[in-house]
Amino acid sequence: MADTALHAQKRDKTGKGVGRKLRAAGRIPAVLYGRGTESVPLAVEPRALEKVLAAGHAGMNTLIDLQVDGGAQTVVLVKELQRDPVKGTLLHADLYRVDLSQTIEVAVPLHIVGTAQGVALSGGILDFALREIEIECLPRAIPDQIDVDVSALDIGESLHVRDIVLPQGVTLKSDPDLSVVSVVAPAAEEVPVAAPAAPVEGEAAAAAPAAGTETKTPS
Repeated sequence: MADTALHAQKRDKTGKGVGRKLRAAGRIPAVLYGRGTESVPLAVEPRALEKVLAAGHAGMNTLIDLQVDGGAQTVVLVKELQRDPVKGTLLHADLYRVDLSQTIEVAVPLHIVGTAQGVALSGGILDFALREIEIECLPRAIPDQIDVDVSALDIGESLHVRDIVLPQGVTLKSDPDLSVVSVVAPAAEEVPVAAPAAPVEGEAAAAAPAAGTETKTPS
């Protein structure tokens, strides 16, 4: 997984007003923090950050070479992004300073591989219940994704987190008993119930009691 570069500037002021001014100037507020270090308020260009994340092919797990005010580079991960709920544009970023010699816990997406035999041969439906798992590894060993082969699954069968084959050097942190993917039987089609046939005119007349007669209830 290739590292990518991002430039940032320190900012002295914080608050909503500062954030609005930064966004009006084409930048967004960010904060840099890490284990045993003080947080540093920053300003970054949102387009540059989006480009870095897209170029890394690992999304939020992309290792970024951050350079602040032209100084030495620091390897960081994006821990959190805040976006406008309507426009989807970036509003704020949390950047975590990474120690390349220490393991780190991250969430990695799962990727389905193959076609389940229960789907191909029996018309079953693939239920993909878990989209990512938590792992621990060295920063440069973070996989872009983890493949889950479903080819052998038949209807009624499932794969759990414990069944996933992890790359070398990667330790599982998620609950091993969580279900990842299952093959379920297709829903039975509902057969419409036919409405009772209306009696023809002659039958209706024969069934109805004559006018002026009483219908006696059996005792």
